[in-house]
Amino acid sequence: MFKTRLFLGFFLIVATFASCKKESYNAEKQAKIDDGLIADFIAKNGIAAVKHSSGIYYQIITPGSGDVSFNSSTAVVVNYEGRLLNGNVFDKSSSAATFVLGRLIQGWQIGIPLIQKGGRIRLIVPSTLAYKNQSPGPGIPENAVLDFTIDLISAQ
Repeated sequence: MFKTRLFLGFFLIVATFASCKKESYNAEKQAKIDDGLIADFIAKNGIAAVKHSSGIYYQIITPGSGDVSFNSSTAVVVNYEGRLLNGNVFDKSSSAATFVLGRLIQGWQIGIPLIQKGGRIRLIVPSTLAYKNQSPGPGIPENAVLDFTIDLISAQ
């Protein structure tokens, strides 16, 4: 009887703690935090970036040429490097990579159409337009602002 009560008591304590939620994700609050981090980062590093109405910051290094009309099913062929704001590289293409634009993080969906074939862009993507409060894998923590350099080889 004592063991049953002890087990039941332990179960209730664990259930109580398990039911306590972390503060729910607030995208608006996180966007303000990210914007401050990005503004600080571009000022400290002398980056001539422009803020897009979406919240990403971008620097068109080479605009490219052509008249690709981008949509969610556009296949883009790119070379890229992704870094955290501390400079750590979390991903880098070793050869040309092909993606469907609509399957990429929102920051890329917004930023890549700002250039054309042969263009190069730097995108500084707030976490709210990347992986939000999720970690997609090792190297990218939750709520991470991401800094990409992307070469658009082709799009169709």
